[in-house]
Amino acid sequence: MPKLATIARAGLLIGALAMAGCSESQSTFEGLAAKGEVHIPPKILAEMKAKDMPRNSPVLARIFKEEGKLEIWKQKANGRYDVIASYDICKWSGKLGPKYIEGDRQAPEGFYSVRPGQMKPNSQYHLAFNIGYPNAYDRANGRTGSNLMVHGACSSSGCYSMTDAQIEQIYAFGRDAFAGGQTEFQIQAFPFRMTAANMARYRTDPNYAFWKMLKEGYDYFEITKVPPKVDVCEKRYVFNRIPENGTPFSPTGACPASTQPDSLKMAFQTYQSSYEAAFASAVKASTPAPKPTINGIKEASIVSDWTKQRARGERVPIEPPSLEADGSVKVTGRMGRIDSPAGRRMAALEAAEAEKQKIAEEKKRAAEEKAAAIALAKAQKNAPVPAPSPAPAETAEAVAAAPAEAPERTGLLGGVRKRMASLFGG
Repeated sequence: MPKLATIARAGLLIGALAMAGCSESQSTFEGLAAKGEVHIPPKILAEMKAKDMPRNSPVLARIFKEEGKLEIWKQKANGRYDVIASYDICKWSGKLGPKYIEGDRQAPEGFYSVRPGQMKPNSQYHLAFNIGYPNAYDRANGRTGSNLMVHGACSSSGCYSMTDAQIEQIYAFGRDAFAGGQTEFQIQAFPFRMTAANMARYRTDPNYAFWKMLKEGYDYFEITKVPPKVDVCEKRYVFNRIPENGTPFSPTGACPASTQPDSLKMAFQTYQSSYEAAFASAVKASTPAPKPTINGIKEASIVSDWTKQRARGERVPIEPPSLEADGSVKVTGRMGRIDSPAGRRMAALEAAEAEKQKIAEEKKRAAEEKAAAIALAKAQKNAPVPAPSPAPAETAEAVAAAPAEAPERTGLLGGVRKRMASLFGG
């Protein structure tokens, strides 16, 4: 196996090619340098000195969602990078998995670049920098979104949010690297550390193919400790490839014929052999249950619609809906409304509409009651006079006492009635 120093030099050559043609105007950097005056703590500066890291040497950031970590790596005098600081991410939104569309509340995963113009010293979230989403891969695959940041204020709707104290240090690392001549620094955002054990845990996940693609870039960095050269062709990431005859990479076109340094290819093959053996063992082992992940563009669209309704101030479930494995949509029972001008305006409109509806219902009910009363009075007025109740039946004794011809003699009716009355107390 070739020496790691040889691999590192090969990686450095590729890394230099990656940044060719990237520059920012001096005026942009001056605007950056005039603000964000927080300095790196003395303890970290002492560690940098011990690791032979010049203060203004290049940096790189790595993000691991599941672990909730953001790492800063810095270049040493020998050209290789080493981790110099690790921060607990205060908040990130969404689930494991990439960002698909505007409003899906997903924090991006992939390989991104930050240039001086993306630094935000006057951010409303204390300090911030735009990670560069959507990149060439995202655009080639029709993914949308904007203003995805690493920022302070510990509040996230698709970003990676840090505390103000953390973002001050992270911002200072980038500022000092730009002052040293770095034209852009790489951000590698992963769902988790792409070890054999973790890949085995998520081997049946719908995002697994995407993660395997990211893992190649992850592996190159693990091998060389140098940021990989990142390109996109055939709508996929490719790493550390040098195209033959200078043919450019087209994000949506066919990948051109390319080469790699032999030392790098050999190191990668050796690394992969060890990984595959570890993966096979991990598949058989008991592992922690996977964390929730986004179920593709369908779930992203459901969440995006929820986000639009929420932004309009409508009453929506407190938490975004999610798509279950069986295709059903899970929605929390609690409802709420965003506290914003749109939310307050919508609440007022709905309250006015509810009052209008209440008044209309009361008028309708009063009209129905009045109509019912009129109908009842009319029915009572037109009702026929009831016939008199028939007289009680005569007793056997009374009938026996009456002359046989009495029923045919109308003149005797009054007498019969009188006798009946006397019999019954009349």
